[in-house]
Amino acid sequence: MDLPTAEHFDEELVDVDPELHSAISQEYHTERDQISLIASENLSSLAVRQALGGILTNKTVEGYPGARYLGGSAMADRIETLAADRARALFGSAFANVQPHSGSQMNQAVLMAVLKPGDTLLSMDTTCGGHLSHGARSNISGQLFRIKKYGVDRATGLIDYEEVRTVARKHRPKLVIAGGSSYPRSIEFARFREIADEIESLLLVDMSHFAGLVAAGLHPNPIPVAHVVTSTTYKNLRGPRGGIILTNCSELAREIDAAVSPGIQDSPALHQIAAKAVCFHEALQPNFRSYAAAVLDNARSLAEGLKERNYVVATGGTDMPFILVDLRRARLTGDVVSARLEAAGILVNKNQIPFDTMGPRVTSGIRLGANAGTSRGLGPDEFHHLARLVADLLDVLVENPHRTIETEKGIRSQVKDLCRRFPFYASENGSHRRGSRTLTLQSCQA
Repeated sequence: MDLPTAEHFDEELVDVDPELHSAISQEYHTERDQISLIASENLSSLAVRQALGGILTNKTVEGYPGARYLGGSAMADRIETLAADRARALFGSAFANVQPHSGSQMNQAVLMAVLKPGDTLLSMDTTCGGHLSHGARSNISGQLFRIKKYGVDRATGLIDYEEVRTVARKHRPKLVIAGGSSYPRSIEFARFREIADEIESLLLVDMSHFAGLVAAGLHPNPIPVAHVVTSTTYKNLRGPRGGIILTNCSELAREIDAAVSPGIQDSPALHQIAAKAVCFHEALQPNFRSYAAAVLDNARSLAEGLKERNYVVATGGTDMPFILVDLRRARLTGDVVSARLEAAGILVNKNQIPFDTMGPRVTSGIRLGANAGTSRGLGPDEFHHLARLVADLLDVLVENPHRTIETEKGIRSQVKDLCRRFPFYASENGSHRRGSRTLTLQSCQA
């Protein structure tokens, strides 16, 4: 039998799997040379990536600290406890579950904890900014439960709280969900709680897209108001992909823990939990508030830049790390615009807008986020410049489509100049420690 030698475990990716290494290397170059305005993306620190790609990849654990099913879990208990303690400190909650592998699974766990199949829940319509895991028909949440929706006012694009109350009174859901993926304004959590209390329902707030603002004290904290709060740990928290569930209710905490494990997932990803712990530690530092404030300033700079060029920004602005652009007046669709912007070196995502007649694969809008660009060091002036570049391309698509390729080349040149001025990571070659190949960006420059 040909067993692996000790040297096998020290071989570099470039030597073991050149094909995969090439793909990762190309991704590094793509991210380095383009500006990501995708609202769900950000740049994680070296410390986060070291935790995520380190020795903990080898460790299997089941259960929770102090009650594991597998031996040798002392350090696992320490790591998970550290992550949970930091999450509680960051957001001011009594309980925190840091095991969910993703945002969809964290929300699925909450639904499993508080509902039974066939129960009714009330959430924002996805075309108005709601998230798939809040009851979309294509998601398991929309297949297991009876879903009722609320939307926004046609004139203002803002949540119509009286509509929420009317629908809640009529259908009396067992769970009300506030928060979503593309609603650009602050949500009045207290009004949602009043409605939930009136019908004896529970309130879930999904703060995935504004958790960093909450952590920095720049957005109202839903923890004192909601029964349970969920959040992803990337986006503007700058951590690894994954989710957390927070609550101040001990009874709910027990149900949620059981719903996460063994309910929807068994063994948690310990390396991911360790990276979350780093993320929370970084967000607890004083300079994180400056970052979060810059994200908000930059998102608003994007909005103002596009409004100056007469493009429609949903609700007229934003309280979030992103903006939503309505393309209907320009007679453009999100799929075309996102593809053309990508060719020009600017990454965005197509996105439905309220009362959109286009499906989710086409859409009448685009969503632009400030998380990753702010992490690169771009400020309001640079984001205002990006808004002008986006508007330049939109103008050409509307007025002179035959000049699209020429315009894309010009914009791409300006984007590359911006990327050179604000490198993807601190050093151009991706290395963060002298004399160590293993701490490079997957040895991407090899």
